[in-house]
Amino acid sequence: MSTPRAPSAPETAAAGPSGPAASTLGGAGGAPDQPGLTAAGSDHGRRETLSLMASRVGEAYLRQPLIVPGDTDVLSLCQQMAAQDASEALVRDGDRLGVFTTTNLRDVVLMDRAPASLRVAEVASFPTVEVAIDDDLFTAMILMLRHRVHRVVVRGTDGGIAGVLSQLDLMSFVANHSHLIAMQAADATDVAALRRAADQIEPLIRVLATDGVRVEVIAGLVGELNRAVFRRLWELVAPETLRARSCLIVMGSEGRGEQIIRTDQDNGLILADDADPAEAAAATEAFTAALVTFGYPPCPGGIMANQPLWRQTVTGFRQTFGRWIYDEPTEGMGEGPMNLAIFMDALAVAGDARLLEEAKAALVALMTDSDAYLARFAAAVNSFSEDRSWWSRLPGVRGRASAEIDLKKLGLFPIVQGVRALALKYRVPALATTERLAALVAAGRVPEGMARDLTDALHFLMGAKLDTNLRQIAAGRPPGNLVSLDELGTLDRQALKDSLAIVRGFRDWVSQQFRLPG
Repeated sequence: MSTPRAPSAPETAAAGPSGPAASTLGGAGGAPDQPGLTAAGSDHGRRETLSLMASRVGEAYLRQPLIVPGDTDVLSLCQQMAAQDASEALVRDGDRLGVFTTTNLRDVVLMDRAPASLRVAEVASFPTVEVAIDDDLFTAMILMLRHRVHRVVVRGTDGGIAGVLSQLDLMSFVANHSHLIAMQAADATDVAALRRAADQIEPLIRVLATDGVRVEVIAGLVGELNRAVFRRLWELVAPETLRARSCLIVMGSEGRGEQIIRTDQDNGLILADDADPAEAAAATEAFTAALVTFGYPPCPGGIMANQPLWRQTVTGFRQTFGRWIYDEPTEGMGEGPMNLAIFMDALAVAGDARLLEEAKAALVALMTDSDAYLARFAAAVNSFSEDRSWWSRLPGVRGRASAEIDLKKLGLFPIVQGVRALALKYRVPALATTERLAALVAAGRVPEGMARDLTDALHFLMGAKLDTNLRQIAAGRPPGNLVSLDELGTLDRQALKDSLAIVRGFRDWVSQQFRLPG
């Protein structure tokens, strides 16, 4: 494991920890590349990947766009585009900014109206997807993936339009393998072709980690690629009638964008009232089975869309939330608080996202109705307690040199759960832990220094888990959460000690905020 800058330990539990800003994390300790990623596994491919992460949008070629008012007729616009050899035009319609492309022109051709009689504002796409000129190219790529667009508008430092960055121009700047994976997934015509795209994700992770790309960057990229795979798989196995009447969701770390190595499935399906239950059961069974063949193991707790508990209408979920909260002795409800926490991190992947919004609004209303339940929910932050006899001896590790530390239970979970409880209490809609922290700081609910240290600790622990998982996979073992102390160097052991000290201080602070028993 390469050595990240260690976060500083908390000074007092009440004041919260204070420490340096964002940390960086290196990679997998020189683990060999796996077959299947030939270009990205070469030195040239690695340099291209790093260029993507380090280069700014302004360094790429930006096209100077044709900008027209919204009342321009489509025929005149096409004449202007032909004269300038432009493949797109930006459209100003009042305060709105949109884009007109050859895709929009295709739609015009299929309409019954003559192009000369159509205002371009009637057929352009609003709003545009935008980035700042100082953003890194990774940000632009992620936005293209997320919104499934082929170009983004670039804003200059003064807020004006600096140009347009197209997908082709980005790919010509750096031949980025991750974008090719996304394109391969989107173009897959069957499950076998999609599996070939999914198989490229793990080797890409190894390359990025080995080259020292920040763990939060890797997590963001992998999250987008995973969701691209899930989305296309759902399109392949689910009938169009079902896709229009349901919302496929991912939950837990996948929903927060904090999962890197495939662990297990955490997904569900929210149905409209008029959806066909039998059709949904068949489609989710095919979806779950296919993901298993892709290397996404089934969830031991059954948190998967093929399970009736996680495949319900909004009304059904609302009733289930009530049982989880009030602990009615109903079958499958023994993990109520944890199930609620998992659902809080739900993210829409495909279908009608309004169904998730409705379900989540009902959940938040139920959970925030009682201060007593909020405290009970927050109390999970103290679910796991460490044997403090070992970590007080770090980094020397005298005696129990082979001790194994559960990075999830002792480190990651308390941060995630504590921040999640605070986000629930103060109605913060963000999903990612760092985004929740930023919103809580902005609202004056969490000290800035504490949030900074928690971010450092979170990223260090995520990186330590990633490095451990890559070693486990290379050794032919399933990835897990345990790290052996004798696998860590002195500086990494010190960083681990500092991170866990930050976690302990945060747990104490959360306990004070929710008046939890000592």
